[in-house]
Amino acid sequence: MTAMLTGYARCSTDEQDLTAQRLALLGLGVPADRIYMDKGLTGTNRQRPGLDQALAAVRAGDTLVVPKLDRLARSVPDARAIGDSLVARGVRLSLGGAIYDPADPMGKMFFNILATFAEFEVDLLRLRTREGMAIARANGKLKGRQPKLNPRQQAHLVNLHQAGTHTIPELADLFSVSRPTVYRVLERARTRIATTAT
Repeated sequence: MTAMLTGYARCSTDEQDLTAQRLALLGLGVPADRIYMDKGLTGTNRQRPGLDQALAAVRAGDTLVVPKLDRLARSVPDARAIGDSLVARGVRLSLGGAIYDPADPMGKMFFNILATFAEFEVDLLRLRTREGMAIARANGKLKGRQPKLNPRQQAHLVNLHQAGTHTIPELADLFSVSRPTVYRVLERARTRIATTAT
């Protein structure tokens, strides 16, 4: 069986563009039909459909290619868990073209340093966001981000999903939103139901 390259790209918001990451993966030899992407999902969120598909697509001998480690994970434990699970399955991990080798002490140290920096960046971003929100709140300017779907649309989307008449991509097309937005609406509904039940 021929070893395959599988690519993964991610951006944290629906407004960000994945073109640069996609072009980087194509430049590293990943076929266009083997690039999986998540849009509007942070690296700290482990529930990422694109990542799940990419991990399911790789087999022993294959290589999972990501442009940078922070696209794959934004915490040290998560980066290690994904890296270790790939190694256990005989799948290589390429970070921007450099193969991560856990058997090599220098490679392992470099991987851990990259993961630490990715986590540090997330922590800094959270701190700056909290500070900015506190200042905006103090000045009476914090209004919050408006949801893409109003409560009635969200309820309708959840009902259609529960009825099993539409797939996630179909719901995204029907409501003119991204698939991650559909997943978020469904997750919020599940959380509300679970909270009400307890």
